[in-house]
Amino acid sequence: MQKNLVIVESPAKAKTIGKFLGKNYKVKASVGHVRDLPKSTLGIDIKNNYKPKYITIRGKGPVVKELKDEAKKSNKIFLATDPDREGEAISWHLAHILKIPEDELVRVEFNEITKNAVLNAMKKPRAIDKNLVDAQQARRILDRLVGYKISPLLWRKIRKGLSAGRVQSVAVKLICDREKEIEAFIPEEYWTIKALLEKNDIPFEANFYGIIEDGKDKKIEISNKEEVDKIIKNIDEDNFIVDSVRKSTRKKNPYAPFTTSTLQQESSKKLGFSTKKTMMIAQQLYEGIDIKGEGTVGLITYIRTDSTRVSDEAVEQAKNFIINNYGKEYNNGGKNYINKSKKEAQDAHEGIRPTSVLRKPEEIKSSLTLDQYKLYDLIWRRFISSQMAPAKYDTISVRIISNGNVFRASGSKLNFDGFLKIYNNQDNDENDLEIPKLVEGEKLKVNKIEPNQHFTQPPSRYTEASLIKTMEELGIGRPSTYAPIISTILNREYVILNNKSFEPTELGILVNDLLEKYFGEIINEEFTAELEEKLDEIAEGKYKWQAVVDDFYKDFEVLLKKAEEEIDEMEIQDEVTDEICEKCGRNMVIKYGRYGKFLACPGYPDCKNTKAIVDELDIPCPLCGGNIIRRRSKKGRIFYGCSNFPNCNFSSWNEPIKEKCPQCNGIMVKKKTKNGIKIQCINKECGYKRFEKE
Repeated sequence: MQKNLVIVESPAKAKTIGKFLGKNYKVKASVGHVRDLPKSTLGIDIKNNYKPKYITIRGKGPVVKELKDEAKKSNKIFLATDPDREGEAISWHLAHILKIPEDELVRVEFNEITKNAVLNAMKKPRAIDKNLVDAQQARRILDRLVGYKISPLLWRKIRKGLSAGRVQSVAVKLICDREKEIEAFIPEEYWTIKALLEKNDIPFEANFYGIIEDGKDKKIEISNKEEVDKIIKNIDEDNFIVDSVRKSTRKKNPYAPFTTSTLQQESSKKLGFSTKKTMMIAQQLYEGIDIKGEGTVGLITYIRTDSTRVSDEAVEQAKNFIINNYGKEYNNGGKNYINKSKKEAQDAHEGIRPTSVLRKPEEIKSSLTLDQYKLYDLIWRRFISSQMAPAKYDTISVRIISNGNVFRASGSKLNFDGFLKIYNNQDNDENDLEIPKLVEGEKLKVNKIEPNQHFTQPPSRYTEASLIKTMEELGIGRPSTYAPIISTILNREYVILNNKSFEPTELGILVNDLLEKYFGEIINEEFTAELEEKLDEIAEGKYKWQAVVDDFYKDFEVLLKKAEEEIDEMEIQDEVTDEICEKCGRNMVIKYGRYGKFLACPGYPDCKNTKAIVDELDIPCPLCGGNIIRRRSKKGRIFYGCSNFPNCNFSSWNEPIKEKCPQCNGIMVKKKTKNGIKIQCINKECGYKRFEKE
């Protein structure tokens, strides 16, 4: 008879932990949830205090049987599912299946999968936290009520197979709202005036600020060419006098260790990883990697967290590492980070950090895949840098006067790199700008006065990183939900990613408009954030989950009844096009199908003519001379192909251009980057590329 059974969620984790615990333990995996609400019915008895009807998930029968058989042979059972609400709920379901009393001390949490952490955790089992279970249960039931009650309305009005989600629909709403802002945006003209100055052959720039009025600087906003001409006419180029020079130093503090959302944001920006890919690789690093000379070990701490604090032991280890490798001046004394947010209900786990700072990324690179190495390197550098000294800059601010006009110049120079030595966030980094030594009262040489016309820009579309940041700031969703939310709205084809930015599809706009019309009171940012706080308070034991669900459902039921009564009368007008149906002469309209929009005759069913909508570019195919067409992949990603497919197989993720490569006369494509538009030859052996401003 084996002594102990430990149940975890994943087989990979079971393998790693099994090596740490030895022969007196058997470690098995539940492979995620074993029980859930049925797919075929609502599964919630609304009249009986929202009692859920849980069943064994289809296909999990053999897993359940194996766990029951192993449990019968064991003296002691430990439930070591993931250390979050979802994991707590899985343990609760396992306890039900294995007939383990709720107050029995069987729950074990592994914040990191290292031998010491696992052995220490096994010494401190606790009872299942029913408050955490209830918080997860409330979320599941709320999501089921919204999804299963609203989805049939979408089927009736728009298309069969559509579905709505309580939180996912708010994410779609954010993207649709941003698109409306962009469409409604009216650019406004504004101008800047730059003085190109020089001293001792060192050029620098000063920007027009305003005029002196009543002894004070008054900022002037320039809105047209006439105002520019008037200001330039009043500028005396022969008298640019330095009025004041202020020098100072400024510190730039390191960033806190990663939380789930900041890891997803930085991974997207720095590595180009999707949230789904980031979480998949992070899970691998957490569960354990076979490191040469060391064996299988978890490389990072638990990955679903909203906390930035780390253990005192980790701070001390980092402090010693920094002093030994970089010097005392790079050490910040050992700093811990306290969450600034008021809500700390889920502050149960550390920030994401390496389980040992001594495992340098480059030293274990041969044991990792390239993507695992990139993500581990990012996490390692972020944590080490969080324990390093601030960067220091020498700054200079200069006020220059010309005939009552005020110009300002400022610059900064890195004096001490501090944490930037290993973690340089280029998006926020300072640009060194050299300004020559200036003395108050001296006259400067003017090379040119340069006016520049600008136009205000519309707000940017959301990227994965900025959408997660916005949802976190608004209190929508929680660490474990960001990646599933984004995957869901992409899979449902409510949004697409175009040049790494979210755009709502026509289908997404239709669904969002319908939900806003009938369910705007509950599917919005404020209400969803309030409900998230209620779920947090259930986890703290402040509310009963049934009361929270009931408060929601009472309002939801009223909206639902009204929608059911009115929705059949709601008209969604088809967009009429200039395309004429060649069979009956009517103007064809745009319809929406499973794979996007298409042209259809409005005379259906008398005339059943349909056509694909072809988005042609005014560019010939470089292989056969046919037309280049903008297409969408099955996952909604835009690519470019030839209209003569399948006879011509030309395709490119990047948009082809008419210009031929100046080096090899090959095909050129353009791609949007942080630095502007990159024009490059698709012939890798050629390698020609250049950058252009947008």
